[in-house]
Amino acid sequence: QVQLVESGGGLVQPGGSLRLSCAVSGDISRFNSMGWYRQAPGKQRELVARMSSSGTTDYTYFVQGRFTISRDNAKNTVSLQMNDLKPEDTAVYYCAGYVAFIGNSWGQGTQVTVSS
Repeated sequence: QVQLVESGGGLVQPGGSLRLSCAVSGDISRFNSMGWYRQAPGKQRELVARMSSSGTTDYTYFVQGRFTISRDNAKNTVSLQMNDLKPEDTAVYYCAGYVAFIGNSWGQGTQVTVSS
């Protein structure tokens, strides 16, 4: 059973930065893509950023230019560098690994709160 464990969340002031990490048990290359999603209170879970196994990245419009997804296949980790954070970025952030015809495996989530 694959496990994804997020870390790095916390409280940050508007304009600040955080770096989220996701540790994947086993070989990260088994996943066709790795992604970060978020869910704010009362809202649906939404895609933030994803990276394919070939390195192609995809960002949702509200984080473009501020967030950067990266992966380290040697360490079986995927990270999300978040800069210029805004209060509307407050949410639980989830790491997901996608396998074609199977779907996503999810981490437990990490809370990010942007507030002064």
